[in-house]
Amino acid sequence: MTTAAYPVETGRVRPRFAARLLVAQALVLVAGALTTWLVASVVGPSIFTEHLEQAGDTHTAEETRHVEEAFASALVLSVALALLASVLAALAVSWYFSRRVQRSIGNVAAAAAQIADGRYDARVPDPGLGGEFASLALTYNRLAERLGATESSRRSMLADLAHEMRTPLATIDAHLEAVEDGIRALDDDTLGVIRGSTGRLRRLAEDMTAVSRAEEGLDVTLRPMAAAALAAAAAEVAQDRYAAKGVQLRTEFDEAGQVRVDSDRFGQVLGNLLDNALRHTPEGGTVTLACRRIDHWVEYRVADTGQGVAAEHLPHLFDRFFRADTARDRRHGGSGIGLAIAKALVDAHGGGISVTSAGTGLGATFTVRLPGIH
Repeated sequence: MTTAAYPVETGRVRPRFAARLLVAQALVLVAGALTTWLVASVVGPSIFTEHLEQAGDTHTAEETRHVEEAFASALVLSVALALLASVLAALAVSWYFSRRVQRSIGNVAAAAAQIADGRYDARVPDPGLGGEFASLALTYNRLAERLGATESSRRSMLADLAHEMRTPLATIDAHLEAVEDGIRALDDDTLGVIRGSTGRLRRLAEDMTAVSRAEEGLDVTLRPMAAAALAAAAAEVAQDRYAAKGVQLRTEFDEAGQVRVDSDRFGQVLGNLLDNALRHTPEGGTVTLACRRIDHWVEYRVADTGQGVAAEHLPHLFDRFFRADTARDRRHGGSGIGLAIAKALVDAHGGGISVTSAGTGLGATFTVRLPGIH
């Protein structure tokens, strides 16, 4: 580790932390030593004289003065030597401790510099200086891990967004080029393909706007609503889409009391979950929408008999643009944003959302919990 001092913006070089700490501790030790020496030299002889008088000393005044001077000299010398030894020992310990503190601070600074350069795998070891420094190292390492995950998610998001835009743009470009070359006529079929591609771009932009607003914090208007009624309304809206694909939509509504929700926003949550289940459930399958009360919570559950999710993909399902099977989801029209929007909306309601799956081909179950009204 380098021993150079750290420059500041003004160009002035400041002393290192270890040196400043050592100087401060040395000043304290020297002040204590001087105070001890002064007190001992002033108080010691008078106390010694008092003890001689109490012991019935019969020496002459000259002998008594000589004894007192000898005692004072021995006292000052012994105290001075003891203080010098203690100061040196204390300075050695202080130097060692200051070096360890400086080394720990240097490790944090070096790791921060690596993170600033984009190396998010930098970690700070536990310096072994107590709980506060251990907590600092742990918190810093968690921060680095989160920054690394955020950067990875950002890169993945940009790559996926570019891919999502590339396909409809390529379709539009190809059809316009074909029209310009006279290969295709600008008829209803061609216009329909172009409109479909522009519609896909529009939906992508709307989804991006929705998830950004949701994650930044939505202005939701919470009102008491019957919990089961919200689920029934979502099922009614989705019923026709399920019937068109040949997937059975079952409902299981218990008396769940009331919840405080923004009905439009929470309807979007249930709608996204039902659309996701429909997209991944083949014809002849079943999706179950359930609502029940559990203690102080109201639980909504969307369970399907569809393609399921592999265990390694479960923690990432609510990430923007994440798709366990990219080719399958693009074929089915998914943008990978619906579940991220659902999570952000549930968070805005003070609830939580989770997913479980026994594995690929064994279906998946999404569970939403909201605080119930007592």
